[in-house]
Amino acid sequence: MKKNIGLAVVLVLIVIAISTFIKQQTDKNHKIAQVGYEVNLTQEEGLQKGQIAPNFTLQTLTGESVTLSDLKGKKVILNFWASWCPPCRAEMPHLQEYYEKDAEADNTIIIAANTTYNDQGADNVQKFVNSYDITFPVLLMPEDNIIKLYEVLTIPSTLMIDTDGRIQYYIQGPLDEEAIRAYIAKLD
Repeated sequence: MKKNIGLAVVLVLIVIAISTFIKQQTDKNHKIAQVGYEVNLTQEEGLQKGQIAPNFTLQTLTGESVTLSDLKGKKVILNFWASWCPPCRAEMPHLQEYYEKDAEADNTIIIAANTTYNDQGADNVQKFVNSYDITFPVLLMPEDNIIKLYEVLTIPSTLMIDTDGRIQYYIQGPLDEEAIRAYIAKLD
């Protein structure tokens, strides 16, 4: 009986030794040389949800400069459009109606970036703005670099940007007033 107890103790000690050895080897093999680091998203610019919207500066029809990053602290509706585009024409009254009724209370600004480089120039854009009584800022894009930067494939396209300057929604196609309100309500 003493022999069996002694043998059992020896076996337990061997199992413990082997287990300890295996654990030490496993720990060595899974040792991380450098622990990861947190990425500061406030510096990450891009087109993915949660990334800072790529910055740009464009001129309005009245010659004022508008820089997107200067609008932090407000919710931004960034709309890409052209006067010759039927869905853009259908959408404009909805954007204007929202702007007049709710934009100020919602801490929201609309900036409508016109594809001036393919829209017969600023005079044509001004005629369109006058005919629709547009009062929100209309930006002129004399070149296609901003469209390329934002990878806009179709117009109208609209980005909903939160108060931190982060893209939250990217919508292709026209929006009506109800949809605009619904998207803005989801922004911080």
